[in-house]
Amino acid sequence: MLRSLPKFDDPNYLNREQHFSDAGIYRVSETHALVQSVDFFTPIVDDPYLFGQIAAANALSDVYAMGGKPLTALNIICFPTSCQPLEIMETILRGGYDKVKEAGAVVVGGHSIEDPEPKYGLSVTGLVEISQLITGSGAHPGDQLVLTKPLGTGIINTAVKGEMIAENEADLVTGMMATLNAAASEAMLESGVLACTDITGFSLLGHLHEMLVSSSVSAVLEYDRIPFYPRVKEMAAMGMIPAGAYRNLDYLLPHLNWQGPVEVKDDALIMMADPQTSGGLLAAVNPAKIASFLAALKTRKTLGQVIGHITEGLENTITIS
Repeated sequence: MLRSLPKFDDPNYLNREQHFSDAGIYRVSETHALVQSVDFFTPIVDDPYLFGQIAAANALSDVYAMGGKPLTALNIICFPTSCQPLEIMETILRGGYDKVKEAGAVVVGGHSIEDPEPKYGLSVTGLVEISQLITGSGAHPGDQLVLTKPLGTGIINTAVKGEMIAENEADLVTGMMATLNAAASEAMLESGVLACTDITGFSLLGHLHEMLVSSSVSAVLEYDRIPFYPRVKEMAAMGMIPAGAYRNLDYLLPHLNWQGPVEVKDDALIMMADPQTSGGLLAAVNPAKIASFLAALKTRKTLGQVIGHITEGLENTITIS
């Protein structure tokens, strides 16, 4: 559909030729550019304050993935005011406000509409030094792939909805979804990382594949090194799989080369295709910088798990061993 639309040819629109960018980059001076993104979705938890926090953290993530610092945010909220107390809407906005404040940014306004199904998120504007811009097109053969949050939020949320897991058992997962990717972004800038994407609804496999296409390379993942939240593998084996995981995997299968044990293949692939809400960053790190990057993450008490590496290959294949 988007191919039929005309393109903007403004030279200040720095990533106008990059099809899988996490955010738009617009140059405002010789040294700096704006980073702009937007994201919103329906509630994934019952607690309205926590929902606001998670939605805000998710929306801010695109700016962090590109090495930017969030400056301002606009609320986007849809709410059934005719049948739900306005206090719930206020609490959602409070969650978003607190998370934006934690990010050092400012909520400068927003827009609301009446809608039978609640939805909330942010339009975020950040600032980045052009010389430190991190994109999904900067991966090179030999780079190590580092993940900064475990996988499995979609599966755990599905299990909670199916009453296979109590909500309080998912506190670790929801807490991590509400955690900003600010520390991981700071570690990337400190270590000189050049390539990154954040892991959200298109899954680890989907967002990695976008990076591979943008960088004209392929990759190898080591399944046993991929971190998952507690009980994700158990719930996946019981069929607690969100519909989006199946859609992701159907799209990505032609680009996957499974070389692991046959008996774990189906569960492994569907877990790696699980759509994440406010997932971590996936960075492709030069081997000469990997030690400093992992140390910078550890200093910030942030996960840094090497899960694979970039290889040559214009076919953009993900080999999983």
